[in-house]
Amino acid sequence: MKIMGILNVTPNSFSDGGNYIDPDVAIRHGRALISDGAQIIDVGGESTRPGAEPVPAEEEWERIAGVVATLAKETTVSVDTYHAYTAKKSVEAGAHIVNDVTGGQGDPAMFATVAELDCRYILQHGRGNAQSMNELAQYDDVVATVRSELLESRDRAVAAGIAPERIILDPGLGFAKVGDMDWQVLRGLEAFLGEGHPVLIGQSRKRFLGPVTVGDNRDVATAVISGLLADRGVWAVRVHNVAATATAMNVHAALAGQMTDSGEGTP
Repeated sequence: MKIMGILNVTPNSFSDGGNYIDPDVAIRHGRALISDGAQIIDVGGESTRPGAEPVPAEEEWERIAGVVATLAKETTVSVDTYHAYTAKKSVEAGAHIVNDVTGGQGDPAMFATVAELDCRYILQHGRGNAQSMNELAQYDDVVATVRSELLESRDRAVAAGIAPERIILDPGLGFAKVGDMDWQVLRGLEAFLGEGHPVLIGQSRKRFLGPVTVGDNRDVATAVISGLLADRGVWAVRVHNVAATATAMNVHAALAGQMTDSGEGTP
């Protein structure tokens, strides 16, 4: 299982907004995440937390342009955007993956743009936008409905020309999900793993971890989930604290007798 390190080049992300708004600081942090064990860096220029205000695509791209171009020469870079403009600029600058938290709903040009770029595409489940998502978190069966809606989006993406083998599915923890819904999705993960696509899980520091966290450090709960998912067939976890998740995965590997001579878990 891969580790995707989160790099928010934003002033208002829920966890680390403003910390890496300076491109040079962001690049240094990206390199630190790589050193800690991240195989992918997910660069974002707009906060998508509940209640966040949208940012014009041109401003989003201006924030991340130098960061993407630099880090893409050093590792696999994913760009967290729902704007087709930013996706195109990012891939042209060297990015390898487009991570769209709206699953194509945020920009009607996204599917066609990704199809033309022929890059990998993370298609996430969600409803509404940052302002309305929590109000739309109503399901009779959250796992079945999220799966159905996610696959409907997948089918639209394929119909628009995105190659199925380029698509990565993300059930969207924290997006249009409240209360116990995120835990239900994690418990029902098998429903998403049998569709022929890699699956990304983004549990890091999210609100649903609050009730199980002692104190105010959600990185521990995040890392525990990463360790538990390590042999479940998940393609990658998207996390802020890469070192904590890498440690949890190494512990899992040691308990499973899968440590290499170097002391690291086997890939």
